[in-house]
Amino acid sequence: METGLYVSLSSQIALDRRLTTLADNVANANTVGFRATEIKFNDVVANNGKAKIAFVNEGNEYLSTRNGGMTETNGMLDFAIRGEAWFAVQTPAGQTLTRDGRFTLTENGDLVTLNGYPVLDAGGAPIQIDGNAGPVKISADGQLNQNGQPIAALGLFEADLSAGFVRAGNSGIIPTLAPEPVVDRMDVGVAQGFVEESNVNPISEMTQLITVTRAFESINSLLQQSESSIDNAIKTLGGSR
Repeated sequence: METGLYVSLSSQIALDRRLTTLADNVANANTVGFRATEIKFNDVVANNGKAKIAFVNEGNEYLSTRNGGMTETNGMLDFAIRGEAWFAVQTPAGQTLTRDGRFTLTENGDLVTLNGYPVLDAGGAPIQIDGNAGPVKISADGQLNQNGQPIAALGLFEADLSAGFVRAGNSGIIPTLAPEPVVDRMDVGVAQGFVEESNVNPISEMTQLITVTRAFESINSLLQQSESSIDNAIKTLGGSR
């Protein structure tokens, strides 16, 4: 009976974690460049001497690699990545990866995010642009040009997120392993005048949220029944009845 309680509790912990990620996904369904969080769960098998008992582990988080839809803005400093790569920006938490390419220029010519964080090139240095030198054009590989002359290059990075990551702001992430600049990747590029929308499917996420909530409530009800049965058994065996 106690084994059943432990298995149910492990399920509750896993479902609670999934509820948190689903709620966060739904909340960011309209966040530019947001990547949905998914969780992979595995069985943890324990041997109690008589039989093997399967528990649910807490799960490993990973990001959905599905690209979000592109919205045309015609903004000169709006950029969207085609393929699997990230922009890099310098934040108080350190170098952060993002797919939110809504950038702007400061009075000093620094290319920054809407929050004022410097946008980095492939070498990790801030990008500067002369705002009076004409319109900025970008090539598919991220090369920035003015009047036909190269002036800088947007850093495009790839990251191995298998070792873990943390969220930074709405659409940013900080990977545990250091990201590497994208080199000679024909499947990665930049589109100017576009932004990438969130890759969250609100209907699918809401459906999962309802399903997981019901499962959580169902297991909670079973736990309460099991606790009541144990209490009754203890009272009976203890001679209180």
